[in-house]
Amino acid sequence: MTQTASPLAPAPAGGHRPSAARRALRALAILACLPYISLKVVWVAGGTLGIPAGSVLLERPQLMAIANAVSVVADVLVIVLALLLTQAWGRRLPAWLLALPMWAATGLLAPIMTGYPAQLAVALFTGDEKAAAPAEPFLDDWVFAVVYGGFILQGLSLGTLFALYARDRWSRLWRGRLGALPAGTSGPGARALAVAGAVAALVPATLHLMWAAGSTTGLSARRIAERDSDFYVLEAQWAGFLVAAVVLTLFLVLRRPARLRVRTTLALAWTASGAVGCWGAYMSLVALMPEPDPSKHVPGLVQLSYAGEMITGFLLAACVALFLRRRSAGA
Repeated sequence: MTQTASPLAPAPAGGHRPSAARRALRALAILACLPYISLKVVWVAGGTLGIPAGSVLLERPQLMAIANAVSVVADVLVIVLALLLTQAWGRRLPAWLLALPMWAATGLLAPIMTGYPAQLAVALFTGDEKAAAPAEPFLDDWVFAVVYGGFILQGLSLGTLFALYARDRWSRLWRGRLGALPAGTSGPGARALAVAGAVAALVPATLHLMWAAGSTTGLSARRIAERDSDFYVLEAQWAGFLVAAVVLTLFLVLRRPARLRVRTTLALAWTASGAVGCWGAYMSLVALMPEPDPSKHVPGLVQLSYAGEMITGFLLAACVALFLRRRSAGA
């Protein structure tokens, strides 16, 4: 009896050498990390480059030093991923060891890649760069351009490298269209996870839609006063990511609409669930940090929206993982 290798098994690494295009993408991903890492190192060392006098970031230097150090580690991991995706040793890693950090990186970078250009476009169209400037200074304007520009380049280069890597190693898992998938691809477990994620998304999606439409329900007085065009763009974006994550994951497990390509549905479900889950977890953590100023406390309804996003993203990500596991077993 012959044995076949699982599509998720580590691929052989012999003779692997990245193409010139992949080496260029790797270099771009690494270079795009340097401005952010450099700024964070300066801030950890006590510098104030890009931080105006009176900024809220200067109020708790020890806490900010810890947060900045964690940020440096996170961006260094982007460099590690860029190397992993283009080196022979990267092809020997178990699938889960690569998929988890790539899902998180995709989720954290995707909203920046869509939200920041959307904010710039709205500001250009309306001429309203800051309709309601924050009462307190935060960062110099050039910092946002440098950091977010770097994040966008990281997302484009790292995302392309991962797409090429995944195509080489696992492309058989997402060939064809949804209607052609075997019935056993999405069992009752995957459907239950998708439905649970959809239910968990109801509260945060409703709140973001309300806030995008101008409602002030659940917002602090400080946040209400500081609303501007950026606020409305981001609220609409989060509602969109929640809807996309739920709908596309349901498409995947229900295998409908039949003519949709598996790879497109899977890629969008992967990205949207990562954006919702990872940013929900990050914002939940930020909201739980001690804050001596009562006016800066995160209201309970806002915290509920963060928790709902985190739960939604993790449930839908588990559903996607189960789908891939079943596809691997049946391939």
